Amino acid sequence: MDSVVLETSLGDVQLELYWNHAPRTCQNFAELAKRGYYNGVVFHRIIADFMIQGGDPTGTGRGGTSIYGQKFEDEIHPELRFTGAGILAMANSGPNTNDGKHTIFGRVSSGMRVVQRLGAVAVDAQDRPREDVKIHKARTM
Repeated sequence: MDSVVLETSLGDVQLELYWNHAPRTCQNFAELAKRGYYNGVVFHRIIADFMIQGGDPTGTGRGGTSIYGQKFEDEIHPELRFTGAGILAMANSGPNTNDGKHTIFGRVSSGMRVVQRLGAVAVDAQDRPREDVKIHKARTM
């Protein structure tokens, strides 16, 4: 399994995972996708031309879990940077909560038009989409 497809409210997005650089993060993400963890989860924060956040089943940005327990070590590689749109990374809530700044573990390999549409949805003052935009299903390939 090299990739994960997110079937969203606005279309499908295929994600290439960086197994060589972030094996534990990729394993966590892929296994949670297989278990249906992301199915029905909303994108809870969207800032146009900057980022889209999702994957937290509480829909708040404060929840989440891993297959290893609550937290696991960051997998930071200086050669991996946010060089353009479509970079996949873990959110951060402190040291070894999966961000030395951010653990980059993949990229959008197909579906950038869907990502652009996601980034253009109307949001409120807290950057939360005014209408739910969801991951209907995440599946491994």
